[in-house]
Amino acid sequence: MSFTAWYQPYQLKFKRSAGTSRGILHTKETFFLVLENEDRFGIGECALFRGLSADDRPDYEEKLKWLCQHIHLPKDELLESLREFPSIQFGLEQALLSLKNQDPFLLFPSDFTQGKGGISINGLIWMGDKEYMLEQIKEKIEQGFSTLKLKIGAIDFQSELNLLNFIRNHFSKKEITLRVDANGAFSPTNALDKLNRLAVFDIHSIEQPIAVKQWKMMRELCKNSPIPIALDEELIGVFEKEQKGEVLEKIKPHFIILKPSLVGGAAGSAEWIDMAENMGIPFWITSALESNIGLNAIAQFTSTLNNSLPQGLGTGGLFTNNISSPLIVEKGQLLYLPDDKYNRWPQDLLTNIKKN
Repeated sequence: MSFTAWYQPYQLKFKRSAGTSRGILHTKETFFLVLENEDRFGIGECALFRGLSADDRPDYEEKLKWLCQHIHLPKDELLESLREFPSIQFGLEQALLSLKNQDPFLLFPSDFTQGKGGISINGLIWMGDKEYMLEQIKEKIEQGFSTLKLKIGAIDFQSELNLLNFIRNHFSKKEITLRVDANGAFSPTNALDKLNRLAVFDIHSIEQPIAVKQWKMMRELCKNSPIPIALDEELIGVFEKEQKGEVLEKIKPHFIILKPSLVGGAAGSAEWIDMAENMGIPFWITSALESNIGLNAIAQFTSTLNNSLPQGLGTGGLFTNNISSPLIVEKGQLLYLPDDKYNRWPQDLLTNIKKN
C-alpha cells in the first residue's frame, strides 16, 4: 500500500487548570501522526508528556520527521528504531491500524467496539485545595463511579486524610473502592508511617509512594506496607526486556500500572504484562492526558486484555478543543458507540487539526 506520512503539533486546552505532581497544567502538548493515500487516512497520537515521558528530549520532532521520511520501512524495524521514543511508537501503531482498518477510529475490533460491553474505570480526583477535591468526590459518586482514585501529595497530609475520612464516613469499602496516587511524594523516612495512617481507610492500592530508582527502599515498602503498592513512574524509561524483568524481580510490587503512551504502546505494554503475569503480578492500564484519539486507542487495546480490575482511563472531558469521538462514560464505565449511534469522524477533522 502506497501512502505518505506527516505529523501535526496540537495544543490541548484544559477546561480548568489541572493540578498534578508536576505543577499546574493549562495546556497539554501532543502530536498527531497521519498516514494518507488516495482513498483514506489513518491517524495516531504521539502523546508526549513534558516532564514525565522518557522521550521528552530536544530531538523529539526530529525523530517524528525521520519517521515520516522512512515510513515505508518494515514496521518492526521502525518500532525498534523508535525504542527510546515510546509515545511515537504508540502513535505509529495507531496510525497503521487506523489506515489498515479503513475506519480511522477502529483499531482493535472487539465486543467493546461493537457496543456490547463497557470498561469499568476509576473516577479520578484531581489535586487541588480541599474544597475542590471534595467537590469532585461528590460529583464522581453521583455519576455512579464505584472506584475513586485520589491524587495525594499536593496539599497537607492531614487534609488528605480528612478527605479520605469523609468518604469512608459515608461509604464502606464494599460501596466505594479507594485508590491513591502519591506520584513519589513520600520520602523514604516517612513513607511507611504515612502508609500505616492511610491503611485505616481500607485503601485498595497506592501508586508510587516514593520517587523512582530507589529499588531497595521500594522493595522494603512492598514487603512491609499494609497497603498494596503499584509501580507506575518506575516503569517509564525502562526499554530493554532484561531491565523490565530486573525491576519486577528486585522490587516485587503488588501491581503494575501501564501507560501505553509512556511504555511503548500496545507492544511495550504487552511485554510488561507477560512478564508481570509470569510473576503473579496483576496490572491495569492508565491513560496519560491524551486527546480522544489516543484515549480511543488505549480503550480499544485495554478491551482486548479481559482485565476485570477498574482501569485508569480518562473520560475525554478535560479539554475545550478535544477531538470528537465515539467514547462516552455512563455509571463509571467507558462505552464505545457503534456505527449506528455515532457519526464517524467529521469530514473536516484533518483541516481542524492543521488549523489548531
